[in-house]
Amino acid sequence: MPADVTPPRSADGSDAPVLSVRGLRKSFGSNEVLSGIDLDVRRGRVVAIIGPSGSGKTTVLRSLNSLEVPDAGTVTLSDGRTIDFGATVGKRDLTALRDRSSMVFQHFNLFPHLTVLQNVVEGPVRVQKRDPREARAEAETLLARVGLAEKADAYPSELSGGQQQRVGIVRALALRPELLLFDEPTSALDPELVGDVLTVVKELADDGWTMIVVTHELEFARRVADELVFMADGAVVERGAPADVLSRPREARTQQFLRRVLKPLDD
Repeated sequence: MPADVTPPRSADGSDAPVLSVRGLRKSFGSNEVLSGIDLDVRRGRVVAIIGPSGSGKTTVLRSLNSLEVPDAGTVTLSDGRTIDFGATVGKRDLTALRDRSSMVFQHFNLFPHLTVLQNVVEGPVRVQKRDPREARAEAETLLARVGLAEKADAYPSELSGGQQQRVGIVRALALRPELLLFDEPTSALDPELVGDVLTVVKELADDGWTMIVVTHELEFARRVADELVFMADGAVVERGAPADVLSRPREARTQQFLRRVLKPLDD
């Protein structure tokens, strides 16, 4: 990967948090979907979030990408800026939060009328106002990295689900984010296509990208994540090293969830 799309580093080389979340709350009508989330995401680390449907996992990601605006809580960014959602939040605050991350969506969300290459360069050129030639060269390099160089001129409808998701990952990388957000990146894929996408995500983790991954692939989370967060009913119930949470959960709610979804794993 060329130097300008390697993972962003801190000025002092430390693994200081890319962002720190405190007391994040969000309701839709009378339904409270986030009830006070605390989360630190350190640079170069992978945080995996697991939990049952409706636990608030996706809402956390959407809040960190400004797709949803929380009702309360704070997010402190790597430059020291703190966004207080309990106060008046302006467009500049939301833009500052959004500009630090890129989202990889569950259902790809590619523009159907654009080619693969056009999908990737759209954000860097139109939003970030980067030089089109530079953006195109970078996009071609990234597509080659995920095995899609020959698909640059294809349209999304001509790709498999796994190929579309790899384009989605490249599109996120092309924005040069501090933080990559993955929302169930394999849940819409046929089983035989899951492995290719998870391999790309693991390679990004090995390269040092900072990531939050909402996933139901628990064995993948065990192998790739630095921290595993279990959510239920809009709250963080348990967190820790993946092997500890999956093999030796402390909380009854975590134990109940894992009994339902996880076959016994060897330590």
